[in-house]
Amino acid sequence: MGLTITNTNTLNLLNIVNKTSTAQSNVLTQLSTGLKINSAADNPAGLIAMENLNAELTATNAALDNNQRTDSLLTVADGSIAEISSLLSEVESLVVASSSEAGISASEQSANQAQIDSAIASIDRIVRTTSFNGKKLLDGNLGIRTTGVSSTDISNLRVFSRANTSTNSTVSVNVTNSATHASGGITGFATASTASGTTTMTITGTLGTATINVASGATQGQVVTSINAAKDLTGVSATGATSAIGLNSTGFGSDEFVSASVLSGGNITGGGSIGNLSRSEGTDATVLINGQAAGVDGLDVNFNSNGLSLGFSLTNALNTGGGTSTFTVQAQGGATFQLGTDAASRSTIGIDSLSAYNLGGGDSGGFLSELASGQGAQLSTDTEKALKVVRKAIGDVANARSRIGGFQKFQVRTSINSLSASKTGLSQAKSVIGETDYAVATAELNRQSVLLNSGISLLGLANQQANQILSLLG
Repeated sequence: MGLTITNTNTLNLLNIVNKTSTAQSNVLTQLSTGLKINSAADNPAGLIAMENLNAELTATNAALDNNQRTDSLLTVADGSIAEISSLLSEVESLVVASSSEAGISASEQSANQAQIDSAIASIDRIVRTTSFNGKKLLDGNLGIRTTGVSSTDISNLRVFSRANTSTNSTVSVNVTNSATHASGGITGFATASTASGTTTMTITGTLGTATINVASGATQGQVVTSINAAKDLTGVSATGATSAIGLNSTGFGSDEFVSASVLSGGNITGGGSIGNLSRSEGTDATVLINGQAAGVDGLDVNFNSNGLSLGFSLTNALNTGGGTSTFTVQAQGGATFQLGTDAASRSTIGIDSLSAYNLGGGDSGGFLSELASGQGAQLSTDTEKALKVVRKAIGDVANARSRIGGFQKFQVRTSINSLSASKTGLSQAKSVIGETDYAVATAELNRQSVLLNSGISLLGLANQQANQILSLLG
């Protein structure tokens, strides 16, 4: 190459040194900010991916916060319902203790009634005061709304959840087979019969077993009275008939049963003997809801389909008369929670009032509030009804608590787990694309420093060419 004024080597070296200096500056920026992408020019495609990941991560964090708050709300509700359940168990024990009229004094029954009154007041207080972030949880404000419910057909309706839709749902209830009591007869003891000698027999039903002692000469009517006196303990009532004593369970359904066994005696004046009754069971109603088979326990109906979950009790009118009853579940009310990052992940549950006036009902024949002093099921008036009501109330509370617990476990907490895993994955992907790898960046900085120093040294050598040209002129 000839010696010219234009020193190409110097220009090339200057270009290289400038590029190296720019690259070193970029590495220094990455090390100081911790980010590989500090401007769109650094990585245009990576910037797009980063923005998308940031949006997803923001939505995921918001959804996690929502679910954690939902979990806290449901935990508060569960704790209060657990206390209500404990109070109901105390009420049940007081009612059972008061059912044995011969073994309890009037003052003891009065004391038991006072405790029941206090327990009912406590239940209503818990319902009234349980709240989260200013919202009442158990007083019915979070119940899903319904319209067109016929009180002559359906009672104790509770809507546990509804589909995530803005359209009302029509519910058509069709009773194709009626629920029945368990029934049977004690043969041999006709209307005109009397017991010959002492007889001991047991009457067994869903609630338990009672021993009936029949005195010599007792009539059918007297035996019927003795059996009915123990129906609070057995769940079995008796009626007189021409040729037998009829037994019926006080409740409906396949869980109900009656049986009778003669332990000793059993002879009838004029010949013959009292017969045993083998276990006889009732039947559940057969119910179709919108053409689909519903789960039925006696008169109590439960239905779950396409996001709609509800329960109610058939009245005697609809049970015995059959036919169809229709009502509407509105797309309003309830507690709606955002479980995921989009609108499709919204879910609504209903938390109906657990006040004393709303617990019980159905085939129990009354509500918990009726166990209070001066009401129709107070201890001094009707312990049989009181026991049925409190046991139905216990079932209502257990059902409400299990629904909340199921939603909390299988939807909220699984959503938290899923979102936490998504957050980890998104954060890792974002880190790989956009964050500085300090080991790699430090090695690159050292490399650029060596190249820059080398370039500057070589630039000094290249500049010596001008001096060589001057020496020729001299």
